[in-house]
Amino acid sequence: MSEFPLIAPRPPRLSEHGASLRRVEQSGIFSNNGPEVRAFEAEVTAALFGGHGASLAVANATLGLMIAIREAAGARHAPGALALMPSFTFAATGQAALWAGLTPLICDIDPYDWGASAEAEQAVLDRYGDRIAVVVPYATFGNAIDLDHYARLRSHHGVGIVVDAAASLGTIDRCGMGFGAQADFAIVHSMHATKTFAVAEGGLIHSGDPALIARLRSMTNFGFEGSRSATLPGINAKLPEILALMARTKLAEIEPVCTNRAAIEANYRTALREFSLQHVQGQRRASQFMPVLLPPALAGRRDAIIAALASKGVGAGCYFSPHLAQQPLFKAQGLIEPTPVADAIAARIISLPITDAMRPGDAIEIAGIFADICAREGTRAIAARARPAPVASVMVIGGGPAGTALLTAATKRNLLPALAQSGLVIVERDAAIGGGRLGGYAITSDSTATTFLSAVKDNGHAEVAALADHPVGRAIRAYPDNVGVPLVEVGPLLRAVGDRLAGIVTTHGGTVLTGHDAISATLGKDGLWTVRLRRQIDGATIDRRSQAVVIATGGHQPAERLATQQVAGVALAATLGDRLVQSDEILSVGGLALVAERLKGKRAPNIVVIGGSTSALATIALLLKEQPALPLGAGAITLLHRRTLRPFYPSPAAALAEGFTDFGPDDICPVSGFVYRLAGFRLEARDLVQRMLAIDGRSPEPRVQLHCLAEDDDAIAAALLHKADLVIAALGYRPHALPLFDAAGNPIALAADTGAAMVDKHCRVTGADGAPVSGVYGIGLAAGFVPWGAMGGEPSFRGQANGLWQWQNDVGLMIVEQLLGERARARAVA
Repeated sequence: MSEFPLIAPRPPRLSEHGASLRRVEQSGIFSNNGPEVRAFEAEVTAALFGGHGASLAVANATLGLMIAIREAAGARHAPGALALMPSFTFAATGQAALWAGLTPLICDIDPYDWGASAEAEQAVLDRYGDRIAVVVPYATFGNAIDLDHYARLRSHHGVGIVVDAAASLGTIDRCGMGFGAQADFAIVHSMHATKTFAVAEGGLIHSGDPALIARLRSMTNFGFEGSRSATLPGINAKLPEILALMARTKLAEIEPVCTNRAAIEANYRTALREFSLQHVQGQRRASQFMPVLLPPALAGRRDAIIAALASKGVGAGCYFSPHLAQQPLFKAQGLIEPTPVADAIAARIISLPITDAMRPGDAIEIAGIFADICAREGTRAIAARARPAPVASVMVIGGGPAGTALLTAATKRNLLPALAQSGLVIVERDAAIGGGRLGGYAITSDSTATTFLSAVKDNGHAEVAALADHPVGRAIRAYPDNVGVPLVEVGPLLRAVGDRLAGIVTTHGGTVLTGHDAISATLGKDGLWTVRLRRQIDGATIDRRSQAVVIATGGHQPAERLATQQVAGVALAATLGDRLVQSDEILSVGGLALVAERLKGKRAPNIVVIGGSTSALATIALLLKEQPALPLGAGAITLLHRRTLRPFYPSPAAALAEGFTDFGPDDICPVSGFVYRLAGFRLEARDLVQRMLAIDGRSPEPRVQLHCLAEDDDAIAAALLHKADLVIAALGYRPHALPLFDAAGNPIALAADTGAAMVDKHCRVTGADGAPVSGVYGIGLAAGFVPWGAMGGEPSFRGQANGLWQWQNDVGLMIVEQLLGERARARAVA
């Protein structure tokens, strides 16, 4: 049968164009925008772009991306500036951003057209704001993506736009025009020998804005504008005359080439209709190869399928696997958002050949071979899945900040490899471990940059320690220790730490199950827990057995609590209706937009915040900083609180130096000497409390007033609630406890069900009877743990301590040591 290579370059044959080559020689011009280059630019603009705008030939597409990205960054080009791009693209996209002096910010893709996800783009644009200098979408595999969408992003967010259209030269959009013909930003095409528009090497930048092309032309010539004195950032990116000659020749034949390739793709689509294919836009794309998704069950058999195709004379590949977020360079130098769709697509992608030498009927033959091989491999995959999974030593439910803090604690004593080797399984519903929801809050932390970086600085695992000098570490380090760190900056650090920890776990035999929900856990008669999981991609349920379970599922503010909650005799939900919201909603990114909407038309709004926690003070601080500013007059915000508000101090002497005397011996931590180590407010919340209490002569914030709640018939508080335009309940968090069942299938009643702490002093989950539930531990927000003994804390403290640093150190280590001890005891009994 015929041989079908995946890529079969067919650039113009120079040996057939002797007269043209002699013309170049006779001109004496071999570069510097010579006559062949200028002729090609004019001809391609007329032939492929309908005469709209202008075109610029460059030495290669990567150089074209570099200069276009640098130009588009404009005034936002600065240390730490970001270039937003999808993860499912070629490395050149990210490399170009790095060479242009920007940090790649890598986001997820759309599950249908495999281009950048509009939702993911919007989320990071809202979160990072002006730090994003340029958005660099990729026109995936020559697809005619929606360029109007990017024009809207530019208008709304002020970002530059550069489109990586490497495989799109010859693509026709839905209006029948060459892709990007009228777009007034840079569209960068490749003319590499492997592309449909095959030359040898080269690139083409097109824009509907001739002035932009003129600026870029100067940048390709060392930044010279009209004289040999650089006025712009520049590099030598000019296309040589010989390559321009080849490009002119290719242009003359490109229409039948694209037509033939489109017919091949059409036949593939007909023959592969049982497989998942990319949703394409436009009238025709310049197909480089045929991308197909394997069924999920065959993702692990891809190498075998490619080998089987090769044995039948069919070349195949897997563009783009690994995608950017999975490549070491971008993991080390980029900011990576969760990429569950890109992960899934890259794991299943396979590329089948489309070449100039093929005919449409060849696609039918290749598709048949491919389908037969997949059917045979499917039988093998079913047999492999029938083997039972081994019993885990411990299953950590939740890979967010608390779950990964446990792993971080283990790294500090070099215990993570042993924990992984024992049979560790981490279950996380998101696409990656580490981030959780923490990076989705619009507030600053009550921990310092030094505290956050202590998780990685001098860590015994080099890949974790390196994060101190990674962009995510540098972003944290930019904040001095007298201020908090924006949590939107903390999120990327936690995700990067999670990625490194996941690598250590899997390298040493552990398992990381992302994209899985934990439904319940049942204790068997043999003392093992059976944890029921739901796989998100297809909804399938899976049972995994484990010797121990760690619940690290975080906390929430249950809506049903408001239905019964009364403050000052006022039934909150029944009385306040839609004037009542919970602080978690306000503190999240985008929450202030809800406040502005609720207060629209209120010239002098009244806001009441209920609670005495850090969340309550953080809510007030956020409201005061809102831009554009809310119309808040004197006393516009009232804090209703029960417990006395107290600031943290590093020592009794420091407190007394400011005239603060409201503390006694039981309020001083015996380990550190700190005053109100656990109960005291820190950083931004501390500053606000110190002002409101007029400590050391500070002037109170005039827009805020405090009211300490009396009994339930507090008439002043009731009047404030009835008058308020908006009431924000900051009443704390309750744990997302995993439902537990005994061997008979009966629910195990937990202490947390009655409002008590979920865990005891050893982080063991406790039942309603106060006894620990065998083999179940808890860590994280709302677990209810209170430090004790050598961990420190003031004896007077009542409540729960939620601190990432403690989870990453003493608390996490306490659980790890118990888990490894149980494992050792189990081996001894066996």
